[in-house]
Amino acid sequence: MSIDYENSLHGKRAMAYFLEGYNCAQAVFLSYAEELGIEKSTALKLSSSFGAGMGRMREVCGAVSGMFMAAGLLYGYDSPKDSKSKSEHYKRIQELAGTFKEENGSIICKELLGLTGDTFSHVPEKRTAEYYKKRPCVHTVGMAAAILEEYIEQNPI
Repeated sequence: MSIDYENSLHGKRAMAYFLEGYNCAQAVFLSYAEELGIEKSTALKLSSSFGAGMGRMREVCGAVSGMFMAAGLLYGYDSPKDSKSKSEHYKRIQELAGTFKEENGSIICKELLGLTGDTFSHVPEKRTAEYYKKRPCVHTVGMAAAILEEYIEQNPI
């Protein structure tokens, strides 16, 4: 399987947002904000904590978190007693994660970046040409947004 994120509407949007300086989670989530009926500022604040693998801890990729947030608003459940919907949604999230992992090798930020150790600073790096050269993030945000777009096309709401 190969996701054509460069020709995906949401993939292109997510990549453009990332290149504007938004974090990975913000870029993906914001690419769906209009369809989700969420104001831009609210979408950005809601997803801001998930960038750089959850607050720059390099855990679950922010692009994946943004994809999950959008999927939750589109398909999620809202009753703690609805175990059928809960189970279906968790299956959906695992499927989305599996597709991302198949395409990228991992859903973990530090693995995607090739980083080792557990000492990560809370201070984000400056967005320079060199930063973009050494990071796959612009592609991973495009990929995550496109994976969800393809899922939606195959599983209408």
